[in-house]
Amino acid sequence: MTEGNFVDYVKINVQSGNGGKGSAHFRREKYVAKGGPDGGDGGRGGHIIIVAKNTLWTLYHFKHKRHFKSEHGGDGSRNRSSGQDGKDLRIEVPIGTIVKDTKTDKVICENLNHGDEKIILKGGLGGRGNWNFKSSTNQAPRYAQNGIKGKELQITLELKILADVGLVGFPNAGKSTLLKTITSAKPKIGNYEFTTLKPNLGIVQYRDYKSFVMADIPGIIEGASDGKGLGHYFLRHIERNSLLLFVISSEHDISQRFNILLNELKMYNPELLSKEIVLAISKSDLISKKETEIIIKKIKMSVKNIPFVFISSISGKGLIELKDIIWEVLNK
Repeated sequence: MTEGNFVDYVKINVQSGNGGKGSAHFRREKYVAKGGPDGGDGGRGGHIIIVAKNTLWTLYHFKHKRHFKSEHGGDGSRNRSSGQDGKDLRIEVPIGTIVKDTKTDKVICENLNHGDEKIILKGGLGGRGNWNFKSSTNQAPRYAQNGIKGKELQITLELKILADVGLVGFPNAGKSTLLKTITSAKPKIGNYEFTTLKPNLGIVQYRDYKSFVMADIPGIIEGASDGKGLGHYFLRHIERNSLLLFVISSEHDISQRFNILLNELKMYNPELLSKEIVLAISKSDLISKKETEIIIKKIKMSVKNIPFVFISSISGKGLIELKDIIWEVLNK
């Protein structure tokens, strides 16, 4: 999937179908002089239904179509024949998509599993035909109900990526290079900040044909929880990850950057701190053995109870150990 094809936020307009009109028909047959009312009911308008699909990874299919309408119900007819119900419109979205009312920001539905369906807008009811209104005092009602109109709504679709591991770190920390090295993903890589503008997914192959999904999320900067940098455009993706892999370059103060990342997650959503965290010190091929020992001492003093490993995506150093740690944490 190319970066341009990844769409994780979109607004669309949906409209359910109108209910059909009831019929005000009277029975007319050759040897029946005054047949009674036999007008049928109108059909129901089509619903708007959200369907979760595990075959979709992006909201790209909404890029060129933003308006969706379901069918109107058919009108009632003679012989108490009801109109046909309007065809429901099923809108397919990836698993992990949150559906909100754009005006109120109220969540309509979320956490759908594959194949789950949720009616977000009901079609209008069909009008009743005149035979419903026949009574002892009104033998020949000449009226019927109109169908109820469908409803219109603007909704916001927000995709939160479902992955086992989410890569968290500052821009240019080596996250994309790591993802490319240990998966078959092909993220954009460059020696400058914000190379990654959209999340990338890759499958990490482990021992005995086991695997787990890793997501490379755009780099975080101090103040991201307030919307700085790419802010909320990437932070929401972290919420669905089982494990957070902090990737910090050996070129910087590990403890300082770790605490900045931790604080940004806390400011955005304190619940994120309850997730499992693993620390990977990237670009470790650029530092000496003595420098490595100094970093280890600092980490043990300031970053307690967090498993960590020194890695190099270029030389392959520590990558097998990293996979082992991640697999162990994921399967606690």
